[in-house]
Amino acid sequence: MAGTLYLVGTPIGNLGDISPRAVETLESADFIAAEDTRVTLKLLNHLGLKKPLVSYYQHNSAASGQRILERLLAGENCALVTDAGMPAISDPGEPLVAACAEAGVPISVVPGPSAVVSAVALSGLPTGRFTFEGFLSTAKKSRTEHLESLRTERRTMVFYEAPHKLQSTLRDLRDTFGGARRIALCRELTKLHEEVLRMTLDEAVLYYAETPPRGEFVLVVEGSQEAAAPEVTPEEAAARVRALRAEGVSARDAARRVAEETGLPRSILYEAAIRPE
Repeated sequence: MAGTLYLVGTPIGNLGDISPRAVETLESADFIAAEDTRVTLKLLNHLGLKKPLVSYYQHNSAASGQRILERLLAGENCALVTDAGMPAISDPGEPLVAACAEAGVPISVVPGPSAVVSAVALSGLPTGRFTFEGFLSTAKKSRTEHLESLRTERRTMVFYEAPHKLQSTLRDLRDTFGGARRIALCRELTKLHEEVLRMTLDEAVLYYAETPPRGEFVLVVEGSQEAAAPEVTPEEAAARVRALRAEGVSARDAARRVAEETGLPRSILYEAAIRPE
């Protein structure tokens, strides 16, 4: 009979947030699969637990995942944890859960802290419907396409971002959604220096141009207030771009302004801005 894969939520900062059931599950599991065994060892030491740890992270997930699955099929119980929060959510645990489901291995969840839900609750933005978008791609084309696909998204949007990429991400969000769009920047959630800043995208770009970002961020962005449907043709929009250029507006700003006005893709309008007449 197969063992059970337990998905155990762990603290996203404050170790006091771990639940009694999570502690019991970690203690009773035959072994623990951890994204970073060093991080999990610190948690286990805090709890006074000693358990066998196996490494399971993005770059070894195929080989390690197969070994974990074999042990589960042999009857062992495994607790899967990530460095912080719920495993399998924007996390390497996703393919392991899929493999276990396909193989008929029982899967049980031990709920715990979640940066996504915590940030949405703190944001002050609409929480009834939201979409989690994870980390944006570092590849410019994929990043642009991802954001363009969300231009007319009416639900609140949630992104993860590292401090060294925050400023460029805020500029891309502003250029796509417009500077007046509201954003809540949630930093170091549940930790000593927890901070939530609520402002517009224009204000956020200016603020972090002068304030070096520190810590991991969850960005909660207001959804579009209008259903998108361009009221002008692409040809009319291109003419508007050229008119702005004639007034001395840069190609980048002209494309951005007309994109905000029409809902048409900024990349197409930028091409119109730099195309010789």
